[in-house]
Amino acid sequence: MRWGIGIRPCQLRANSMQAAIFDTFRSTIQVRDVAELQPHDDGAVIQVHACGICRSDWHAWMGHDSEVQLPHVPGHELAGTILSVGPKVLHWRPGDRVTAPFCCGCGTCPECQRGFTHICDNYTQPGFTQWGAFAEQVEIRHADVNLVALPASVDFVSAASLGCRFATSFRALVDQARLKAGEWIAIHGCGGVGLSALMIAKAIGALTIAIDIQSERRSLASSLGATETIHPDQCDVVQRIREITGRGAHVSIDALGHHQTCWNSIACLAKRGRHVQVGLMLGSQSNPPIPMSNVIAGELEIYGSHGMQALDYPRMLRMIESGAIDPSRLVSDTVTLQQGAKLLTEFDRFPNHGITVIQLDA
Repeated sequence: MRWGIGIRPCQLRANSMQAAIFDTFRSTIQVRDVAELQPHDDGAVIQVHACGICRSDWHAWMGHDSEVQLPHVPGHELAGTILSVGPKVLHWRPGDRVTAPFCCGCGTCPECQRGFTHICDNYTQPGFTQWGAFAEQVEIRHADVNLVALPASVDFVSAASLGCRFATSFRALVDQARLKAGEWIAIHGCGGVGLSALMIAKAIGALTIAIDIQSERRSLASSLGATETIHPDQCDVVQRIREITGRGAHVSIDALGHHQTCWNSIACLAKRGRHVQVGLMLGSQSNPPIPMSNVIAGELEIYGSHGMQALDYPRMLRMIESGAIDPSRLVSDTVTLQQGAKLLTEFDRFPNHGITVIQLDA
């Protein structure tokens, strides 16, 4: 068994657990028995009750991420209960209900010291730098820095759907874009990230334009309160957004990660507008062209957004507890570990219209 870059293997117990593993990129993902985990001194082993299936996991399976070493277990949007903790863990105990950011900090590097553990210089990432949560157990390193307590009112499936969708969208809109009530936001791509952004924007009081080629996703966006929806194959997206808004969007987010959606997201902005890139630009979609003349002439702002640090999760969880946002509305399917393993290999065809979550026995 090989483990991710920079991660020494956990010590293993004799008992077994099930995990979904691929031995080569773009190959069948098989569910098989592996040894149970024992935590590092600073880590916590989580019994996984739910794990979201994300396009980022598909990129890992495709071989687009250089940090993935084979054989590998994907999965980074997790929720569960703590099984065991290492001797250096001070704030967590077995039985605690938890989730964690998809990108975890070390707690000591300069970025972590500034509170930005999600862009840690020495990050660990379940499902990428180490084996992930398409399994009955997963380890979270530096548990005191990275674990998030789940309120009793938030179930495991909803918590897993927060993953890198709601959490990333929350930081992208609230902290990076500084979205305000009454502003127009264009959301390019209505998968999990885009629909999460739509719900958060609506809770803030913004006016929303949802763009997607799939009619089911546009219909879901409408049911979630989108002010307008656009089919990108039936009009000039940038021109249509300017018609709707009058001057262009105040904020625009590329939630897909494609040359065209990135270009449209920047080009549709009003002067001094803010673009946030959330969709990963990997494989053939790396290094997109951008309308730099618009950026200069309109004094546009361009931001990246890469998840959210654990210390900021309580703000998002309070909005969920208050009913301002309801992530369960985006969960379109729950599947078994075996079904999820197969579904991940089909993700390039966008087989679902919402968020699909693997649900393991609690």
